[in-house]
Amino acid sequence: MIATDPLAPLTELPGVAEAVTRARDAVVAVHNHPANRQGWPAGAAEAGIRAARASAALDGAPFESPDTVTDPVLAGAVRIAEESGRLLAAWRTSPSQALARLHVLAATDLVPADRHHAELGRPRSGPGVTERLALLAGLVTGGTRAPAPVLVAVVHGELLALAPFGSASGVVARAAARLTALTAGLDPRGLAVPEVGHLRRAAEYRAAAEGFAAGGADGVGAWVLHCCAQWEAGANEGLSIADARV
Repeated sequence: MIATDPLAPLTELPGVAEAVTRARDAVVAVHNHPANRQGWPAGAAEAGIRAARASAALDGAPFESPDTVTDPVLAGAVRIAEESGRLLAAWRTSPSQALARLHVLAATDLVPADRHHAELGRPRSGPGVTERLALLAGLVTGGTRAPAPVLVAVVHGELLALAPFGSASGVVARAAARLTALTAGLDPRGLAVPEVGHLRRAAEYRAAAEGFAAGGADGVGAWVLHCCAQWEAGANEGLSIADARV
């Protein structure tokens, strides 16, 4: 039983309940598309690759084809897309371990080989980092009854704000948000591509993330609303993937 839900106040912020409903309804529509009723793994695979390209582009990678990857940031994002299914069980029960694995996948080509053991998968030891990561892990493993879109936004925003690793923290944050959407029931098959929405509204994305990091009801609320809106946009991207397969 959850005595005090730390995310409960977020659900009362202006516009959040309505934004949550719109995000959920949009993703349900993707899951109900005829192409996804049986052949959804193909749609999920394409969505994962599109998510990787958009996420890497948000961190400065060229928007190149995943078939000819030369950029190290994109290479890491693609590795995450390919392994995300195998990380679901760990994310549900041991998110700290899954987070470390995400960083190994994302940053292998960004960290010098002689620094791999010292840096890959190891959060920095700044003030409050360990405590905040532990709190986040508690939320992911059942420490909140907040709607899934709110939890996904908090995971995403907190990891962007905390930047626990010395490299690839943006790619890791977006991958963790995607895993949360899968495990919390927002997008259990991974058919939507909110990363495309974030990329198309990159300036808004960065401003909203800064507002979340600063704290305060207005900043946090704006971030949650932004994230919910991009799940709507990501659902439209998912529908375009499904339409192309019919």
